[in-house]
Amino acid sequence: MASFDTIIIGAGSAGCVLANKLGADRTRSILVIEAGPVDRSLYIHIPAGVYRAWKDPKYNWDYTAAPQNNLHKTNIEIPRGRVLGGSSSINSMVYMRGHPLDYDAWATDHNLPDWSYANCLSYFKAGETSDRGGDEYRGDNGPLGVSKGQYDNPLFDAFIASGEQAGQGRTDDPNGFNPEGVCRLDATRRNGRRCSAAVAHLRPALKRGNVTLLTNAQVTRILMSGTQTTGIEFIQNGETQQAHASDIILSGGAINSPHLLMLSGIGPKDHLTDKGIETRVHSPGVGQNLMDHANLILQFESLKSFPIHRVDHPIRKGLAGAYWLFTRKGVAASNIWEAGGLIKSDDTADYPDIQYHFGPVGFEYTGNKITLNQAFAIHVDVLRPKSRGVISLSTSNPLDKPLLNFNFLDKNHDMDILIKAVHKTRDLVSQPAFRGLAGRELFESADAKTDADIITWIRHHLETDFHPCGTCKMGNDDMAVTDDQGRVHGTTGLRVVDASLFPMIPSGNLNAPTQMLAAKIADKITGAAPLAPIHAKFAFQ
Repeated sequence: MASFDTIIIGAGSAGCVLANKLGADRTRSILVIEAGPVDRSLYIHIPAGVYRAWKDPKYNWDYTAAPQNNLHKTNIEIPRGRVLGGSSSINSMVYMRGHPLDYDAWATDHNLPDWSYANCLSYFKAGETSDRGGDEYRGDNGPLGVSKGQYDNPLFDAFIASGEQAGQGRTDDPNGFNPEGVCRLDATRRNGRRCSAAVAHLRPALKRGNVTLLTNAQVTRILMSGTQTTGIEFIQNGETQQAHASDIILSGGAINSPHLLMLSGIGPKDHLTDKGIETRVHSPGVGQNLMDHANLILQFESLKSFPIHRVDHPIRKGLAGAYWLFTRKGVAASNIWEAGGLIKSDDTADYPDIQYHFGPVGFEYTGNKITLNQAFAIHVDVLRPKSRGVISLSTSNPLDKPLLNFNFLDKNHDMDILIKAVHKTRDLVSQPAFRGLAGRELFESADAKTDADIITWIRHHLETDFHPCGTCKMGNDDMAVTDDQGRVHGTTGLRVVDASLFPMIPSGNLNAPTQMLAAKIADKITGAAPLAPIHAKFAFQ
């Protein structure tokens, strides 16, 4: 295989941003290698197709969490994108940066001063074109299309009004002046289509001619001479091949990045020895510090029937699809989870520690088949969990999936927040704005009345909101895997650039922070002057 200046492993959110920014220098030859296929499925690009896209094993790594000590549920799905665009091609498209205080905590609590929110805000702005328009907080000239939810449904209005009535707060823009309260959310959507990282960043990069793309090619090992990277080994069409570069950027995500590092001999020495892998660099933090947003779903009967409740009927589904094809509008242009927000579990919280995602339709999955119900659904997340998990090798075979132990509810704090979240959700739905719209609570949660009942229900029904991160955290302590530019400690020429670098999980969805991080580190790689910090004012100050 030909040699390149740079190899980017993974064409997900971070990898696509890196390809676009690094590829702007046309003298730099870049190989982007992706284990999955091209993003051709129409279900990826139709926003409402999210219900099908994330369940399609063709585009999903189909991970499952290991049995959890604190849960009775044993089949927690961990979908991760295995397709151009990575998880940005199969996620629910919610564009949420997290709370500004998250990043200020990175700067102070984790000794990463360059990652304060003032230093990140300029990159968030530069990365997006928001239909809200440009201002101190929002960008209007970036590659990623971002649009506010516009699908007309009275249940959205009731949710937002009820949040206000319950004293949980309201905001006009969760990524702007006031990040706290319920609201209409933004989505990575442009002109009625999903705007994945592949659409926003990789497509323009490929047009320049100096970026080569390989798909359906799974990297099995990073090649090294001593501690200097020399290339990669990968399997494509059943054949083992190699590509060479002295600069390797690993952007496989919070699961695949630590997995590949360990397969390549970079990780905890005792664990690597146990799996028969020679240790090149003892890095005890690889795979540690695994964080995710523990999640519950509550569903309530809708006393009124709306078109979205009946859209899964074959004829109506076909009509909705046809309308979208010609207009890019209608229910098919909605990512469903168009409302939500960040709220406090109680007055003692420094800033919001619970997140809502609200959808105006109920649902049940039987395998990969979804049935829609005359109901509405509310996801509730623990935003800053204290529990930490670990990614570890199952075997030394690169084609075997790693072990994912999220260690959910290891800390009592996380259960306490979830109990409060259930009460907050029920209080919200009981408000006057939902009168005539909200009926009974559905499924097993309805029988969980006392806190003891709620705890039992949680242990049987806890899920994840698919936000794994932190497994190659950046920093300078003994457990840090990289420095603040993603350079892997103890190596030369190797970086990790993806959500695995997050030292602490952001209070929100991870796609926007991942793209911001990649853009910021890309400037470090090229030596470009960093964007000037923006010291914006916020309502919570």
